[in-house]
This record gives sequence, structure tokens and C-alpha cells, in this order.
Amino acid sequence: MKKTVATLCLLLLSAVVQADSRTPDQVVTETAETLARRIEGKQAHLEANPAELYKLVDEVFLPVFDTDYAGRLVLGKHWRTATAEQRKKFIDTFYDFLLRSYARYVLRFERDKVKILPAPSAVPDPKNTVVRSVMQLEDGTSLPVNYSLHQTKDGWRAFDVRIEGISYVQNYRNQFNAEIKAKGIDAVIARLQADAAKLETGTAVKSPAPGAAAK
Repeated sequence: MKKTVATLCLLLLSAVVQADSRTPDQVVTETAETLARRIEGKQAHLEANPAELYKLVDEVFLPVFDTDYAGRLVLGKHWRTATAEQRKKFIDTFYDFLLRSYARYVLRFERDKVKILPAPSAVPDPKNTVVRSVMQLEDGTSLPVNYSLHQTKDGWRAFDVRIEGISYVQNYRNQFNAEIKAKGIDAVIARLQADAAKLETGTAVKSPAPGAAAK
């Protein structure tokens, strides 16, 4: 019995070590491959069943996306003045809003139309990096999509996406900065909750995030 438990512990430890030791390129590539595998042949079913789609997207992306760090960057200077409760509520609500806003776009994802570009030859930054990729669109044009990752205690985690050079973190930070100044952070959280609820029912919600229409 002890031997069995020890073996299981070693397997779990090796799995953790393997996950932590993945390079940034591997994190992005394996996530793309997992997504393609999970949606293959199920696009119509997932489109008709949003709850299943949200669950799938959450399971694929949440483990490799640093929601706390991304939320902190989006709030910018307002992070310092927000209470711990407001910070948590904003991070959770913002992630939920993003999930419902963009989940449907993953149904168009085709792994063979995404190319991960080689990493620069320069000495890599041990704490921050960018994984560059190119997405081939239906009209034959190429769309540059770059992923910003940083090193955490759990390994490399993504926190920003740049589409054609436009950062989603910067995009939302600019929007929320003006809104928080005018109405306060609680009003922004309430608006995001309302928008997420509208998306749940299929009501269109205008979103300024970069590149959404292209995906």
C-alpha cells in the first residue's frame, strides 16, 4: 500500500514538474493543440450549447492565463485605491465577461492556420517573454498575434495578447480608466456583470477589444 501511494505521489510530482518546466512556446503551442482537439467535430453542438462552450474554453485557457495579474494591469493606477473585495470582484467579473464575449470565436479556430514563430536569438528574459504567432485568415491575409507571458510559481502564464500590435490589456485599461474616473470601480463591475448577462442571453454587446472581428 505504501509503495502504491509513493508511486502515485511521484507521478503527481512529475506531472507538476513537467507543467512547470514547459517553455513559453510549449505553453502556447500545447494550448492551441488542446483547443483544436477539444472542438474538433463539435463546433455546431458547442455553438448551440453556450454553457458547454464556456466550460470548455475555461478548462483550456484558465490554467495557462494569469487572471489576477492581467486584471491588475487592466485596472492600472486604480488597483492601488481599490479594496481587496473590489479587486477580486473586478478580476472575476472581467474574466467572466471576456469568457462570454470571445468564447464563440474559438469555434473558428483551425490549428493548421496558426504558425508559432521561432523565438528571437537574443538571450531570453527569465521572467517575461513574448511568443509570436501568425494566423492565416479566410481571405488569405495574415494576422500577427503575439502572447505576453511571465514566469510565476506555477510556470509560464499568459497575461496579454497583442493583435496587429494592439494590446488587449492596454485597450481595456484605457476604456476602464475613463469609466472609473467618471463613475467609480463598482459601477464598472456592475456594467460588466450586466454585459455578461446580456451575452448569456445572446444579446449583442459592443466590445472594444482588439482583433475580435478578425478571429
